[in-house]
Amino acid sequence: MDRIEWHDLPATTRAAVERHTGPVETAETAPHGVMSRLACTVHTPAGRAFIKGTRHDDPQAWVYRHEARVTRCAPLAPRVLWEADASGWMLYGYQYIEGRHPDLTPGSDDLAPLLRTLTVVSQTAWPEELNKKPLHTRWTEFLPEDVPPGLQGRALAHTDLSPHNMLMSRGGELLLLDWALSCPAPAWADTALTVPRLISAGHTPEEAETIAREVPAYRAAEPATVTTFARTVYAAWEDWERTRPMPHRAALTAAARTWATHREKGRQTGTRALLP
Repeated sequence: MDRIEWHDLPATTRAAVERHTGPVETAETAPHGVMSRLACTVHTPAGRAFIKGTRHDDPQAWVYRHEARVTRCAPLAPRVLWEADASGWMLYGYQYIEGRHPDLTPGSDDLAPLLRTLTVVSQTAWPEELNKKPLHTRWTEFLPEDVPPGLQGRALAHTDLSPHNMLMSRGGELLLLDWALSCPAPAWADTALTVPRLISAGHTPEEAETIAREVPAYRAAEPATVTTFARTVYAAWEDWERTRPMPHRAALTAAARTWATHREKGRQTGTRALLP
């Protein structure tokens, strides 16, 4: 999606934002992310805020409303501060967090905060007042006809666990950003989706799953169901790489293939190294 700069917004839209933030002195467009029409950090005399949003006529406008509603319920996420609606634009202001994206490579000190965050999120129920298609329905074309009950969970899941959607705060907490793709899912789903990210960062499949098993929900998951999940992740990511190519997708698809192959081999040989 093509980004728009802060100064290219209609003057009335910028004025509506400044009623919440105070006068904007400078604005920096976010360097990462592909979904938001506007995504920037604004600097004001009162401090900084992160702003994202789009036009009302954007077919994806509902995603921004969904994200803001979920973020209000999600643990370890920047707070939603305000929303502004003016001249055909809907914008949301989020708490600005000083930090950096985590290092997920082997031996990184950021892995422990990552596991703490995954554990907390895994213990959070989906807010049922929010009507959202669950993960197993989103992936229905890649799943077997009889979806295992273990894939039909109702926990809160972020589902887009790129390191660019994570932030290490100065206090040592790992926060999750950009909840646009959040949905109900098994409590262990986010941890499972982190496994190919760890493999892509340089871990072997065995090392990645050893790390993942530090999260109790993942450790308790039915092994066969996790293997089905791994096959599904690979099938979905391989399809998206072909039909919606982006520069980062090839490496992730390769990591998902490595994970799925590892679990399939373990299932065939009966090794306990895969549990769950």
